[in-house]
Amino acid sequence: MSKAVITNKNICPVYKKCGGCQLQNMGYPEQLKYKQNKAERYLKRFGKILPIIGMDNPYHYRNKVQAAFYTSRNGKIISGVYQSGSHNVVGIDSCQIEDELATNQVMLVLVTGKPMFPSKNNFVKAIREKFPEITTIVQNINPYQTNLVLGDRENVLYGKGYIEDILCGCRFRISPKSFYQINPVQTEVLYSTAIKYADLKGDETVLDTYCGIGTIGIIAAKNGAGKVIGVALNGDAVRDAIVNAKANGLKNIRFYNGDAGDFMRAAADEDEKPDVVFMDPPRAGSSEVFLDSLIKMSPKTVVYVSCNPETMARDLGYLEQKSKYRARKIQPVDMFPHTNHIECVVKLTKKES
Repeated sequence: MSKAVITNKNICPVYKKCGGCQLQNMGYPEQLKYKQNKAERYLKRFGKILPIIGMDNPYHYRNKVQAAFYTSRNGKIISGVYQSGSHNVVGIDSCQIEDELATNQVMLVLVTGKPMFPSKNNFVKAIREKFPEITTIVQNINPYQTNLVLGDRENVLYGKGYIEDILCGCRFRISPKSFYQINPVQTEVLYSTAIKYADLKGDETVLDTYCGIGTIGIIAAKNGAGKVIGVALNGDAVRDAIVNAKANGLKNIRFYNGDAGDFMRAAADEDEKPDVVFMDPPRAGSSEVFLDSLIKMSPKTVVYVSCNPETMARDLGYLEQKSKYRARKIQPVDMFPHTNHIECVVKLTKKES
């Protein structure tokens, strides 16, 4: 019995070496089918999985680019990307998922092992002449041999040291170490879905956990929430979130710097009762401390945004076992075409007694 295989005619010549785009050998419809099946494999026991929302043009969507450099044996400087799971540099001239120009603002971050930067003024001048679209240049100093790309120290060499973007009608300031979704088109889809699932009426108290630079919380504050509280562990992101709230003219939102689990436990102990909780944890998912505090707070609605359906399934299972919360809507979104990754938005409410 024969089997039809849909392949990608525009396959990247280095995708096997790079490893960043694991699904490049598939056509895009086949990729979406693969991801739909992945979401159903992990999440279908919690309810019906809606059809995945894909992109009309699944190329050149990535607004963040990390380039690595090394010197070959013959002294030639090679630019490329790190091979998946290693520090081996794969030389590339172009990438099919990197945005050719993200917005009219471009930030260049130079990561160096030492703070000394000989002839930096000449370097900045040459870069600006060659690439006038660059609006700010930042030197980040990372002397450690770890998997972390960015260090703790920064020097602004040119411009403001940050860029801004418009998302869901809101303005956001983005610093080098701030988390910001890398696909602006699908981020609008993802966050709009999350806001819709929150079903805001205008008088709710909303808690935005793992808030980063405040994206979901600020969009909620501008689209019907009565009061919003955001919490994030990254201090740089929280500082940007506070600036972002002011830039959008919002007075109904405030932010705290801290671990989401610890914040939730303290808030639950003080008998805080938010109406809606947004949770957008990292790939490792949430913690039992966080989930137990969520149950104790007993919000009317929980909107869970996840980049990992496996850990999302673990957390949903915990909530189902320990509480009356049940998944009502499950929406997969293809944030990262040509890769294995998938985002999902789940709406949870308590079942009737």
